[in-house]
Amino acid sequence: MFGLGTPELVVILGIAFLVFGGKKLPEIGSGLGQAISSFKKGLHETKEAVPGVKEVASLKEEVGKVKDLVK
Repeated sequence: MFGLGTPELVVILGIAFLVFGGKKLPEIGSGLGQAISSFKKGLHETKEAVPGVKEVASLKEEVGKVKDLVK
């Protein structure tokens, strides 16, 4: 992932610890986790709201049947 190894991650976490302090890091991590969770939940709800390929195909067949009945 972006070519980051263990040494680079340790340096980044060390800098974050120095900038934010030990008390804020768990709060930041918790907020980030909740944001990612909310984002994934929103994506899942969007996928459920959009009709899938099967539903579109079945609707297309029903429309074709209705058109045949009208003729």
